[in-house]
Amino acid sequence: MIVNRLNGTAMEHEHHHHHDIEAMGDRPLIAAIVINMLLTLAQVIGGIISGSLALIADALHNFSDAASLLIAWVARKIGRQPADHFKTFGYKRAEVIAALINLVTLVIVGLYLIYEALWRIYEPQVIEGWTVVVVASIALVIDAATAMLTYSMSKRSMNIRAAFLHNVSDALASVGVILAGTMILVYGWYWTDTVLTLLIAGYVLYQAATLMPKTIHILMEGAPENISIGEIISTMEHVEGVSNVHHVHLWQLDEHKNALEAHVVIDDFAEIEIIKTALKVELLQEFSIAHSTLEFEIDTCDKVCC
Repeated sequence: MIVNRLNGTAMEHEHHHHHDIEAMGDRPLIAAIVINMLLTLAQVIGGIISGSLALIADALHNFSDAASLLIAWVARKIGRQPADHFKTFGYKRAEVIAALINLVTLVIVGLYLIYEALWRIYEPQVIEGWTVVVVASIALVIDAATAMLTYSMSKRSMNIRAAFLHNVSDALASVGVILAGTMILVYGWYWTDTVLTLLIAGYVLYQAATLMPKTIHILMEGAPENISIGEIISTMEHVEGVSNVHHVHLWQLDEHKNALEAHVVIDDFAEIEIIKTALKVELLQEFSIAHSTLEFEIDTCDKVCC
């Protein structure tokens, strides 16, 4: 009893310590949101003054990054809520839902940019090259700083990783805008602004198309891509006392946690606790499945049915 209380106290302390670390990790995220919002405002003003569609396109892309960071921050706060009788698995999938919202927004932004770029072909406008170069240079510095703020957080979060990749692409886009502004100043090639807008839009759509399938896969309770159900069944059936494993269901609770349920046919119900412990150890060690629900059956049923 004393040991259990001590273990419970230690686990509770570790749980609170983990949340304290996560809360502290939100500070770079909040800083990145503020910086990107200010940058978006500056780019929109610069684009209107200069007449550069590419600069406005970069601003919209940057705004989508700031919005995705904001949504990810809110989702992280929701995801920290403990499980209750309404959400028995907890709220961690809030981040996956946030990722889907961000990706759908990216698709809308990308399509809008393509529309505006094609329309600009029919209605060309004069572009102030110097304004484009100056504002894009400031954007490049801020995009690089934001990417540095979110890099360490991106390793374990789908939302933050997507935002980090967006910041990197923003930095590349800013480089392109600077080049377009230079071409306008030196050669008067105003068409480079339209071409660059199409390239930015294409990259935005490419990112969305790359990340969206994985996000939808998790929301559809799909099996982890790196785990084979056949290998799981084979591993479980090699445990002593197990004669058959069937009705196996494997899915992702969130980006990092997997769950499994299965029917297990055993030879002797007297060994059920030993077999169950051995199976759960194998699932955890071999496949990192910490949550498993196993229904045991005695080996007296028809083999064809099993």
